[in-house]
Amino acid sequence: MDIESGTVNQIDIIYEDEFLVAINKEAGLLVHRSWLDKGETRFAMQLTRDAVGCHVFPVHRLDKPTSGVLLFAKSSAVARSLTEAFAEHNVTKQYLAVVRGFMADQGVVDYALSFKPDAIADKFADLDKPAQEAVTHWQSLAQVDLPFAVSKKHDTTRYSLVRLTPETGRKHQLRRHMRHVFHHIVGDTSHGDGRHNRFFRAQYDCSRMLLHAQSLALSHPVTGEPLLIRAGLDDQWMRILEAFSWVDSVEG
Repeated sequence: MDIESGTVNQIDIIYEDEFLVAINKEAGLLVHRSWLDKGETRFAMQLTRDAVGCHVFPVHRLDKPTSGVLLFAKSSAVARSLTEAFAEHNVTKQYLAVVRGFMADQGVVDYALSFKPDAIADKFADLDKPAQEAVTHWQSLAQVDLPFAVSKKHDTTRYSLVRLTPETGRKHQLRRHMRHVFHHIVGDTSHGDGRHNRFFRAQYDCSRMLLHAQSLALSHPVTGEPLLIRAGLDDQWMRILEAFSWVDSVEG
């Protein structure tokens, strides 16, 4: 089964049955309430609950600035099953990102990530955790060379559209891995490059981080049916794809 998205009650419902609901989370929307963002009033979990009329249980997470497929269970039992599927790497997640520079056709980043605590959310966490294995596969989908000198070292500026497939699910893994290989994700204010972020805001009116959870593939936790859930791209993403003639490159 292959599902596309449609909008319901202020939240983009991608898929729903009696056991699951998936949404296309917008960039800037928190999954649930957090001490880190006390001023926020809209949360994906509450909006989804209100839209479907029952309590929902988060089974994975997306960073606040990341958009795309976010899956919830409608019962604690299904949530446990899905959480185990994620933990056992039985769910395939694919992301789209725009990164600085030209990346090779394909490759793997195998780089362990140390624990990076949040000042409030991880106040009581073990700060001596050893670095955890983290593996990300990438595929370069398209490239562009722009006649703008974002860096003083070069007269032009290069970007790549890439598909990222994480094997592991470490905190900020994709953002930190792209920084590690010097291909920062555009719009990332924590792990990115401010020069390129400012350029995209000024030149393309793009203020979001260009990282999108495009698809989630898994076996349905109750029926066992293969399930492929896809999330469409927002206006800022489409503006970039059109400007760079990349629209056809995101399919597949």
